[in-house]
Amino acid sequence: MKQDTQAPSGRSLKRDLSLTLGALGVVFGDIGTSPLYAMGQSALAAGGERPAAFAVYGALSLIFWALVVVVTIKYVVFIMRADNNGEGGVMALAALAHRAPVSRAAKTAIGVAALMGLALFYGDGMLTPAISVLSALEGIGVSNKGFATFVVPLTLIILVGLFLLQSRGTEKIGKVFGPVMVVWFLVLSILGIQAILKAPQILSAVNPVYGAMLFVREPWTAFVALGSVVLAVTGCEALYADMGHFGARAIRWAWLYFAFPALVLNYFGQGAVLLSHPEAASFLFYAMVPGWLHYPMVVLATIATIIASQAVISGVFSITRQAVQLGQLPRMEIRHTSAAERGQIYVPKSNAMLAVGVVLIVLIFKSSAALGTAYGIAVTGVMVISTALVAVVAIHRWNWSRPAVYALFGVLGLIDLAFLASNSLKIAEGGWLPLVVAGATFVVMDTWRMGRRENLEAMRDNALALDLFLDRADKFSQRIAGTAVFLSPRLDAVPNALLHSLKHYKVLHERVVLCVVSVADRPFVAKAKRVTLDKLGKGFFAVRISYGFFETPDIPEALALARAQGLALEQDSTTYFLGRETLVPGEKPSMKSWRVSLYMWLASNALSPARFYHLPPGRVVELGTQVSI
Repeated sequence: MKQDTQAPSGRSLKRDLSLTLGALGVVFGDIGTSPLYAMGQSALAAGGERPAAFAVYGALSLIFWALVVVVTIKYVVFIMRADNNGEGGVMALAALAHRAPVSRAAKTAIGVAALMGLALFYGDGMLTPAISVLSALEGIGVSNKGFATFVVPLTLIILVGLFLLQSRGTEKIGKVFGPVMVVWFLVLSILGIQAILKAPQILSAVNPVYGAMLFVREPWTAFVALGSVVLAVTGCEALYADMGHFGARAIRWAWLYFAFPALVLNYFGQGAVLLSHPEAASFLFYAMVPGWLHYPMVVLATIATIIASQAVISGVFSITRQAVQLGQLPRMEIRHTSAAERGQIYVPKSNAMLAVGVVLIVLIFKSSAALGTAYGIAVTGVMVISTALVAVVAIHRWNWSRPAVYALFGVLGLIDLAFLASNSLKIAEGGWLPLVVAGATFVVMDTWRMGRRENLEAMRDNALALDLFLDRADKFSQRIAGTAVFLSPRLDAVPNALLHSLKHYKVLHERVVLCVVSVADRPFVAKAKRVTLDKLGKGFFAVRISYGFFETPDIPEALALARAQGLALEQDSTTYFLGRETLVPGEKPSMKSWRVSLYMWLASNALSPARFYHLPPGRVVELGTQVSI
């Protein structure tokens, strides 16, 4: 963001520190809890149940440089430069790339990449709460094997309770997220330092040669281990996605001065423990913890993983809203749970889907080690997509030279592809799960997009041109008092609802407003640019209402802004007319029959336009029409 280059004043410094604290509680929950499982599973993958010293040094070196290259250099330094009006995330990045002067095929590829990124995010969103909470609670079985049987039931109780609380909002509990994560990172640092002091030679793993030597000595084993190493950087997408909530500077500060040092110290501490206790690889994190602190640490780790899970759930809600606004998913209920924070929302359908998915995942895999085989492939897929999109932005919006872009993002892309290829080896063992979730999500979004296009084309073929209608408007001598607002997908044709209204009532209101709602490829639209009004004459008005993909449409509120342009609406004398479409299969549908059936089911379960656009219930008239697709 622009402010990042300025020296902060006293007041802005205090605000930045507050935002940095908030970022620690929300943005870094996922990556901050990776020490619970990442180093242990990486060491096991690199060296077996009792990893030798070379395997420990190699795995630790790979984790350290993954944090440096993937998170710090790629995301914090470069990708976070690609802000869309201050907002980040795969959708914001795709919107930036889509504005580039590239071919139509390239724009189509960018759109598909955005859909794939969204779909993969859903897959990741189901796995993160499950593996995080499981890995924390497994600590109760480390010192007492009899307690191990309680891990899965307790995990289910905590996760189900977390999903049940979503409808109440997270505003109050969110205020303690930051301080709790500060304690978490401080404890990670202290534990790491204590372990490093006992085996300071582990610090030599900073040398990338150790990671390279692992590939030289055991190339296949090292390649397979990359699938576990990537667990250390899961959550890096959150740094970019939450940029709009906290600002780039706050996130950079939180990472560079707090989260990154704490994670590095803890990972090196775990490596130090492995040098003297290689048998502890399967419960490595808790092997660092003194006996007297064991159960308090389980409690703290569980709270930290709940915070990480909440951040992912909130992210799914946010990206669902974006997808709905951009027409990639059917309309669905979106509730605001905070009057002050626009980003705090609750999406009941997404919450239910996540809850069922997470519970099933816990019951299927039952341990963080088993889930580790499924975790990572969705994350690496999003990483590859982000790297490709930011390369387009660098060429066409930052005006970087192509050789520099190809060199820099080519290397970063190869690293991402290496992680992705390694994780693809785990498809049969569990990696299929996020791919199935992502694939199903992609099919739903792609079918909805195709169906809406066919639906609009069918309506356009049967539509009456607006200019022809206006030429004959004088023939409708019966005009009644009041204002009629007709929602329409376009302004060059007469809405079906208007034609049906004339057919049934034989009258026109003295003022007729044709209203089109569009969503821009940016997060927010200024209120000054929200409404555009055209006076068509004969009592007809054309209104274009624009929203950003982070905003929630409210048509009555937007129409109130038209007063400044000469259209004053009184709610008591304004009626909203909507067309309720009944879809039937056409004789020669362009989509396959299963897609037609799926689209019809999605359309039938979509939230009504009246509720989605916040129309006053007592002022809405719905008129049915049949559309063949």
